[in-house]
Amino acid sequence: MYIRVLITSLLVAAGVSAPAASAAVTPGDGLALTPPMGFNNWNSTHCRADFNEAMIKGIADIFVSKGLKDAGYQYVNLDDCWALPQRGPDGSLVPDPVRFPNGIKHVADYVHSKGLKFGIYTSAGTKTCNSAGFPGGLGFEQQDANLFASWGVDYLKYDNCNNQGVDARLRYTTMRDALRRTGRPIVFSICEWGQNKPWEWAADVGHLWRTTGDISDNYSSMLNIAKRNWELADYAGPGHWNDPDMLEVGNGGMTDTEYRSHFGLWAIMAAPLLIGADLRKVSPATFDILGNREVIAVDQDPLGVQGKLTKSVGGLHVLVKPLRNGDKAVLLFNEGETTGQIATSAAELGLPRAPAYRLRDLWVHTDSHTAGTISATLPPHGSAMFRVSMDRSWAQYPPAVHAGASIETVYPGALPIVTPGTTTTVTTSITNNGRAPALFASSTLSAPSGWTVRADSPTSAVVLRTDQSFTTKWTVGVPAGLAPGTYVLQGQASYRPDVTLPYTLEVVVPGAPPSGTSFASDVKWLRVTNGFGPVELDRSNGERRAGDGNVITINGVQYAKGLGTHAPGVVEYYVAGRCTAVTADVGLDDEKGNNGTATFEIWADGQKVADSGVLTNLMPAKPLRADITGATLVRLISTDAGDGNNSDHTDWADARLICG
Repeated sequence: MYIRVLITSLLVAAGVSAPAASAAVTPGDGLALTPPMGFNNWNSTHCRADFNEAMIKGIADIFVSKGLKDAGYQYVNLDDCWALPQRGPDGSLVPDPVRFPNGIKHVADYVHSKGLKFGIYTSAGTKTCNSAGFPGGLGFEQQDANLFASWGVDYLKYDNCNNQGVDARLRYTTMRDALRRTGRPIVFSICEWGQNKPWEWAADVGHLWRTTGDISDNYSSMLNIAKRNWELADYAGPGHWNDPDMLEVGNGGMTDTEYRSHFGLWAIMAAPLLIGADLRKVSPATFDILGNREVIAVDQDPLGVQGKLTKSVGGLHVLVKPLRNGDKAVLLFNEGETTGQIATSAAELGLPRAPAYRLRDLWVHTDSHTAGTISATLPPHGSAMFRVSMDRSWAQYPPAVHAGASIETVYPGALPIVTPGTTTTVTTSITNNGRAPALFASSTLSAPSGWTVRADSPTSAVVLRTDQSFTTKWTVGVPAGLAPGTYVLQGQASYRPDVTLPYTLEVVVPGAPPSGTSFASDVKWLRVTNGFGPVELDRSNGERRAGDGNVITINGVQYAKGLGTHAPGVVEYYVAGRCTAVTADVGLDDEKGNNGTATFEIWADGQKVADSGVLTNLMPAKPLRADITGATLVRLISTDAGDGNNSDHTDWADARLICG
């Protein structure tokens, strides 16, 4: 095998066989004309013992019994660890007899008996990605392809580990040709993590290609991957799709609000929808998200256009996807940590001018009409998804109205902080976006038990005409002695004919501010976001779970205290005007070699007060000090310096808050 690898490498080095980059054309095999939908076990099981024959059969059963098959999910796919660590005497891959006692063909036949399709995994290297070292396909492409075809495989995920430096296009084209020679139609998923920009050359090699590294079951990971993928919309189309990795919906690391945004983002981007949760264990809410046929229809629209970002203001985004019948799908998405209002228009979506348009809410499953404005007030990490249509019968639908609430904050984007034993002013608003008037519009506001709410201005309006709003000021009393945490105020707008719109406003009671001089890792933060994994206390960032980092080390110098973050990251503290300075030694951790670049910034109440400039892994730690006198909120921010966040393990070593 290693001789074959050496020969292949020498050919590549000589420039003999590597294929040239090709134009973005659809493979002529008619496969994956819409993004593949199905299941892959990796995100929920990795290589644990619960990945086995019983699980895969159980998923196939659930696809049928829960209506996921009817909703469009087809593929039930195995990931790494299905084989033994050594090939058989004839060089063939051998299924693990403990995990799959009846063999892979038996499992494939079972999946096929349910009217579904079956997928498998290997790597375009000498071994797969798992540390156990399962055999990869490099040098065995035709033998493995023939074996997969004999088992009835319909989908191959081909990873990128242990690739011996062989040219990516050569490795993936070799397997493509091997699959085609089998005569069996097999969807080919290129999983080379976007390292060699496959969107530029793989449209006639594979049916989909990963655009990023692996997703993790946390909001920051999902968001970063979505942002990188939505920049590549022009490269996707029927038979060749950008793949931002599998879904994490239902695995437990995000809220249902975040999972709805995750699912909506993948659908508007025409991404493959491969469920990564163990469906035997998930909640009814997970099935509601994964089974939303109106959102799925956007993803599966046969025009095959990936949605594009058309507007982005302060973390509020609009993505638009044209559909085959002339409709436009639109996703309004709030990536930030506070409630935000965002709007677009039919003209911005590219729709022809009309008196009004039908507006279909794809999560609430209701119809309304709009004179042209499409807007929503969105909670942190929340989204709204609509289908906008030219419809001469628009008048049969009620006018589209949006409502929301806000309080004055320290700076735009700051959390809405309230203080126990005081009052705060809340403003609610109702806006009519419809062509027809909204009649007898009114608003209500309620708070948790023990709070008080008083309206200080009118709560209703007889008529709201097109684009007309009314607001109500409320005085909200916050009980003394309230424990730190997040509290929810409930609002409701109503108007005729018999429409009610619930909405919420989350407010935060912070903990006590620090006193004296404290290590930042010993102070409870107010909020945090991180590129990958959790922010670590007194350790570097290990990217996956708390405690998996190492001793903080920058250019060979070790630190016992500090924060281990991953760009882009934000750590925010409530200091209530009691602190004067922040100090830290900042730099990129040695654990990631020489690949990282990042910047470190300190912000006080929305103003940047310190900036490290661009640092790399090759540089020593840089002392950073900022004057934060009088600030209510302080943020420690790391950025990826504009070149992507690969290897950006950003350490705030020996970080201290100096307070009175």
